[in-house]
This record gives sequence, structure tokens and C-alpha cells, in this order.
Amino acid sequence: MPQHSASLPEWISAVSQLLLLLFFIAIFAGANQRLQIYMWSRDIKSKLTILEGMVNEAKRKTLQRMASQGAREPEKLLNRVMEFFVVMPVDIEPIDIIKRLEHLINVRERRLRSEFERAMPNADPVERSKIETAAEIASALNFIYKLVRHLLIQGEKGRNWILIMQLQLIMPQLMKIADAYRRALNDFLKGVPIGDSAGPLVAYTLAGPNAKWNKIADETVYTETEVEGRRVVIVKAEGPGSSVGKPGTATEMLVERLVREGRKPKLIITVDAALKLEGEETGSVAEGVGAAIGDIGPEKIRFERIAAKYGIPLRAVIIKMGLEEAIIAMSEKIAKGAMEAVNLVKELIRRETRPGDVVVVIGVGNTIGVGQ
Repeated sequence: MPQHSASLPEWISAVSQLLLLLFFIAIFAGANQRLQIYMWSRDIKSKLTILEGMVNEAKRKTLQRMASQGAREPEKLLNRVMEFFVVMPVDIEPIDIIKRLEHLINVRERRLRSEFERAMPNADPVERSKIETAAEIASALNFIYKLVRHLLIQGEKGRNWILIMQLQLIMPQLMKIADAYRRALNDFLKGVPIGDSAGPLVAYTLAGPNAKWNKIADETVYTETEVEGRRVVIVKAEGPGSSVGKPGTATEMLVERLVREGRKPKLIITVDAALKLEGEETGSVAEGVGAAIGDIGPEKIRFERIAAKYGIPLRAVIIKMGLEEAIIAMSEKIAKGAMEAVNLVKELIRRETRPGDVVVVIGVGNTIGVGQ
């Protein structure tokens, strides 16, 4: 019998089966994973380029401001500051860990401050503090960039698709943080109050514009006024430069002095910015118990120790905001929240003390743009 050539539908069916077979072979061979890794890596690299641009922009603006203040070898200094690090103390042995940590922090602060003072001896102290913070922001951006680059290279070298996938998933969050730092650098160089300045703003408002401030600790000042018939000692970082001061150290010194004078405080109130949960309103105010301060330990524990030593109630008032809102120019909502916090502090003083009592109020946070 004569041989007939295959019909078109049969050819289509054969080719389809062949393609399906090749598809399954490719899947078993991991081609889909390699394609996915390529797409993830490409997306990360595009964002890495943006991060690199942010780092370069931060360095350029900081160097320009340093040059305007007559800095000697500004680029060399900035590169050194951006690579500066602190080795955390041994925590497997907790004895005196706070003392050791505080020592390291103080050494770091003195070292960086002396570097900028030596490079810009004629610069205004307020201007120099802004430049120091700008250098810290550039360093933070540089760290984010180097971390992303490290994880990407590590994932590609080991063909670790899980690591690359995790990195790609958190990239939007990292980019949001980086963008907040980028915007923060401009605001710090302008010297405007930021979200974290809410605590010092409360202290300044409570004291009034005519208050006479005195230095009590490193970059920390205090004043005494009358609120609701009570003598109120108010503490804040020394402004209007970029500084958080030593609020715990200052409070400890003041309470000891007041006790020696026979004026033991009846209440200690800390006021600070605090990170809000998603869904919470920016600028909302809440009260609680304890020390409201974002310190890693040394300053916070001083509040707790001095309050426990003399049995003084330790109260906290917080103004809620997002992470990015805390480091960029203060919004109207946060400013209104600070005024609401002032009223809450007055209410706590009125509710928990009597006329003639002594109260200590601490405005915790970076006092950039908030003088005294």
C-alpha cells in the first residue's frame, strides 16, 4: 500500500509533545530557577545603582558644606568617618556592660568631634554639628549600599536563589529607608527641626521663650520654671545644632543636686518621639511608665537607676511617627502632637503632684532647629 505523509494536525501534535517534553526537562534541570534568579538580580542591580547615586549625592553635598567652612582635606576626612566603626562590648558576661558600652560610645563621639574640630577650627559650632550629622547620614547610606551589594554578590556566587529572593523582597523597604536618609541630609544641612525634635520642642515650649538655660552635661542644658504651681526643672539637648545631648546623665546629676538641697523631685517625666505602628495616626500622643528614650542603654538606664534609687515615679509621654518622619523635616501633624504633649505633661504634673512639689521634665531627642 502507498505511504501517506503525516497530516498537519499530527505534525502540530508531535511538535507540541516535543515542546512539552523539553519544557519538563528544562524545569527538572533548573532553568526556571536560573531565569527567576536573573530577573531578581536584574531588579536588585537597578536599585543598587540608585543607592550608589544616593551615596555619591550625600558625599558631594557634605563635601561642599565642609569646603564652605574651610575644611582641610575634606574628602579624606569624610572617607575615614564613613568607614569608622565601633566593636560592641562582650555581652556574654553582663557585669558592667553598661559602663563599658558607655565608655565606647563616649570615645567614639569624642574622636569624631575632634576630627571635625581639627579639620574646621574656625567653623561655627552649630554649623559643624550639622556637618557631623551629614557625614553620619552619608555613612548610613554607604552601609546600606555595601550591604545590598555584598548579599547580591554572595547570592550570585553561590547560586543561592533563596538569599537573592529574600533580598529582592526587602529591597522596597531598604529603598524607603535610604530615601528617608537622603531627604534627611538636606533637612539637617538646612538646620530645620525634624520629627525627632518633638521632645526638645515640648521642653522649649514648656519653659517659655524667656527661660534662662544653663549647661549641666555635655551638650545638655536645663532651666527651672513654674508650671501649675509646681517648680519644674526642664532638660533638653543644647540647640539649635544637631545634638541629642546626655539627658540621662543630666537628669541623674540634677536629681542628686535637688535631693541634697532638700527638694527631692516627686515626679520625672520623659518626652520623646516614638515609632508608630502601621495604621496609627502620625502625631498621636500617649502616656506610659518608664523612660521614653531611644538610647541603646547607657542614658536610659540612668533614668531608671536614679528614679529607683529615690523612689520617684518615672512617667513617659510619646509623640508617634514613622521612621522616615522621625529624621526628616517636622510635619504639621507632629508639631501639633508636640503641643498636645505639652498639655498632657501639664495634666500629669497637676494630677500626680501637689503645688510646691518639684518635677523634672526631659525633652528627649535631636534638638536640631530647636534652640533655647
